Amino acid sequence: MLSVFLAVIESSPYPLPPPPPPANVLRMKPPSGIFVSVFLFAAEMVAALYLSSTYRSAGDRIWQGLTLVFALVPSILVQFTLTFVHRDVSRDRPLVLFLHLLQLGPFVRCLEAFCIYLNVGKVEEPYVSITRKKQMRKNDYSEEIEKEVGQAEGKMFTHRAAFNRTSVIQAFLGSAPQLTLQLYVSVKEQIVTPGRGVLMVISLLTIVYGALRCNILAIKIKYDEYEVHVKPAAYICIFLWRSFEIATRVVVLVLFSSVMQIWILPVVLLNLFTFFFYPWILFWNSKSPFPENIEKTFTRVGTTIVLCCLTFLYAGINMFCWSAVQLKLNDPDLINKSQNWYRLAVYYMVRFIENAVLILLWYIYKTDVYNYICAPLLVMQLIIGYCIAIFFMLVFYQFCHPCKKLFTSSISEGLLDCFACFICQCHKSSETVEKAGLEPNNASDHEQGTQPISKSQD
Repeated sequence: MLSVFLAVIESSPYPLPPPPPPANVLRMKPPSGIFVSVFLFAAEMVAALYLSSTYRSAGDRIWQGLTLVFALVPSILVQFTLTFVHRDVSRDRPLVLFLHLLQLGPFVRCLEAFCIYLNVGKVEEPYVSITRKKQMRKNDYSEEIEKEVGQAEGKMFTHRAAFNRTSVIQAFLGSAPQLTLQLYVSVKEQIVTPGRGVLMVISLLTIVYGALRCNILAIKIKYDEYEVHVKPAAYICIFLWRSFEIATRVVVLVLFSSVMQIWILPVVLLNLFTFFFYPWILFWNSKSPFPENIEKTFTRVGTTIVLCCLTFLYAGINMFCWSAVQLKLNDPDLINKSQNWYRLAVYYMVRFIENAVLILLWYIYKTDVYNYICAPLLVMQLIIGYCIAIFFMLVFYQFCHPCKKLFTSSISEGLLDCFACFICQCHKSSETVEKAGLEPNNASDHEQGTQPISKSQD
């Protein structure tokens, strides 16, 4: 009976429905992040080229050159990053390399990613690998789950990792200087043209998206053993936090530079050098051997160049916002995975004081150019805007962080401990100063009291 039934089915003119896709296919997410990165990259490039053409027609050669530099330099770095992550130099892909030379690498990678996503399940995987992740703790109980990862999902993971890196590079080495430049030109000319306004909006969105990717990458690196699921509320919190933080920071720098052109250079260089050399100072103090795990084919010189580029990117991020990751050059992953609330508190305290000082200096030395705006109201708006950014940051770490159950202490407890430690240190320093001031007086009193006694004995 079974053989007859199978024979009837095989001879049936109606084809059988295809088998259901494997479980790993159902879990694969569409490459929406890759599409967003490519869209922002293309939109900013087109807007920058259009604006540079308007500068050329108006005779503003300096603004045209700087606009092109801040558009082309990060584009070249993006091509190098995509080529390095996908190891195209060691593979026979001349057409892809040629397209990278034409600055079309992101579009090719986006097309490859969508082709991989659309063809998943149509071809049987020759082999799969198994990864083990832990779920978030529920009632102090964590369960380890296994997941099969096929070749298609592995390739998609490589594409996602590459575009995460390019989003950060594009944001803080290209879009952040571009936004600062165009806002400075708008303040000087007292007008925002449509082309310049579109470019500033796209640049701000690119920076916020790059900062958001920094947060997600930091979470996934620190909690690599766990299955991390970021909820929409967390994305909204990060977006608002980064939007207010970056917008207020850029406006403060532009306003300060518009009235004190000479002093903006020391401010920028001090920020860059501080965050650039800080990881290297920690590395030299640790007396650890030179890291050699970045790439096996790299020499010591190549590794040093890569680490310098990484620390420069780290400094560029912290110039505009909190990087969410701390470099640790003596760690195999180059990232400090410990949760340090003290550094977070110190960063935002120092940055808030710096922004307040810069905007107050602008208010004191502002010229007649700013008579068309209410300066006191603008100062209050910038200070309140940065406070709103700090508020959304606290909300994210306190309520919306996907791994908040793994924290040894919440951010409120950590910040209270930081303030308590700071107050204790101030109290101890004041006590030492008082003791140092009282000791000479006591000694002189003692000397004055011993002299009459010695005279009486005589």
